[in-house]
Order: sequence, then structure tokens, then C-alpha cells
Amino acid sequence: MKIKLLFLIFILIFTACEKKKSINIAVNEWIGYAPLFYANEKGWLKQDDIKIIRTVSLGESVNLYKNGLVNGFTSTQYEYLPLKKEVTPIILLDKSYGGDMILSNKTINELKKYSKIDTYLEIDSVNYLLLKYFSNKYNIPLTKFNFINQDQQQLSKKSFDLSKPTIIITYIPYDLVFKKKGFHVISSTLDDDLLVIDALFIDKYLVNKNRFKHLKKKIDLAIKEIKQHPKQVYNVIQKYYPNYSYEDFEQGLYYIKWINNKTYINKLKSIDFETKDLIYEN
Repeated sequence: MKIKLLFLIFILIFTACEKKKSINIAVNEWIGYAPLFYANEKGWLKQDDIKIIRTVSLGESVNLYKNGLVNGFTSTQYEYLPLKKEVTPIILLDKSYGGDMILSNKTINELKKYSKIDTYLEIDSVNYLLLKYFSNKYNIPLTKFNFINQDQQQLSKKSFDLSKPTIIITYIPYDLVFKKKGFHVISSTLDDDLLVIDALFIDKYLVNKNRFKHLKKKIDLAIKEIKQHPKQVYNVIQKYYPNYSYEDFEQGLYYIKWINNKTYINKLKSIDFETKDLIYEN
């Protein structure tokens, strides 16, 4: 009996210690991550000591994880798969529905005529998946693309020579910057054949799943607020989207589909996406 009591006390102490540890999550400015920014600003994450670390790109989020500076990150399945042995998907967020895109200053037929095309992208991200899909669909060899690896913040400050054939692979909210510079959409995830899922991924060795169940409820509540009161939500999280007007934010929401159920489970399994730890709606 004493042994059982001591064992119970040990478990309670261990759980309490784990509870005190902060969970740091790297999150970039993709519009599908707005619920996390909203929950953070509303103070909903303090109870479980979850902290949001804002980044400028998916690549930066992954690098923070690799360097042990965060316990988890938001990203697509592309960034997740190389880290599959270390992290697990815990909460599905959205499906890109045109929010990831390829922009160019030329038409597709015009691009085919060039031997080299300057191609700006975050190479170690879902940007590369979009480019491969585009290359296969329109029969433009990957060897034609002159890869230039830059994150979206770097790209948004760049001046472009519109006389040269150029491709920019980007996502909401950065697309507006490039459209104002003379680029237009030539391909996007509106194509149903291209599945891009965003989720929260955490270290496999994190314990106390209850904290993430609480987080899931807060994310669902934030999504509900976004659907019902988008202007109020925008006012709360505007600082995360400094170059985004409310009209831009509202339009951007059209290009994603929120996911909080099991609709895409079979598709996820088909792309080697682990689903056993996912937390769904109640």
C-alpha cells in the first residue's frame, strides 16, 4: 500500500513539474494560423503556459525547432515529413484553397519559351512542392528554373526587373505585395489535385496532452470568432499582419478551408501523414 502511495505521489509531482514547463510554438504569418495569434492576444494560452513565437517564414519556424528553441511549430505536411521521427501532428488547422500560389510577370506560354526563369522561393518549404507540381502539370523542366532561396520578408522588400521572366512562390498575406509590383497568379492550391494541409506539430516526447486538448478548444473558439466576427478578430491581431487591411484579411480567408474534423484523414494517410495523435472537435 505504501509503495502504491509513493508511486502516486511521484506521478503527481512529475505531472506538476511538467505542467510548469512552457511550451513554445513557432508560428509565421500565414492566414491559417490567425486562430493561434487571436488566442494568444486574448490571453487564452496563459493557463497552460503556451507561448507563441512569431516567425517570418516556415523555414525559420522549422529551424527554431531544430535548434531546440521551440517545442513545436505550425507548418504544412512538406516541412513535417523530414522531421517525422521527431515530431507528431497534434492539431489540424486548415487546407490551403488557393492561399499558396505561384506568381509571375509572364504567362505560362511565355515562360515556356525561356531557357532560364528566375524563381524566388523558400526552397526547404512547401514552396518547392508547388513548383514541382507546376513543372509537371505544364511540362516545364525543373532545370529551367534558376532557384533563388529567400524568405517572404526578404522578397517583399526586393525590386524586380519586370523585363526578365520571373516566378515568385508565395502565400497569403505576402501575395498582395508582389501583385502591386506587377505579378499575377499563374497557379495555386485552388487545384484540388494539390493537397496542402497546415497543422500544429509538437515534439513526440512532450507529455500532458491535456494542454493541447485545451489549446484545441481555444483554436476552435477562435475559428468560430473569425467566422462570425472577422472585423473584431482582425482588430485584435492586426499587429501580426502589418501590411494587411481588413479587406485584405477578409478576402484572404476565402483562400483557406478550416479543418477541425476527420474529413481528410484518408488523404492524409495516403501522403504518410501520421494521424494517431490528432485531437479532433468534441
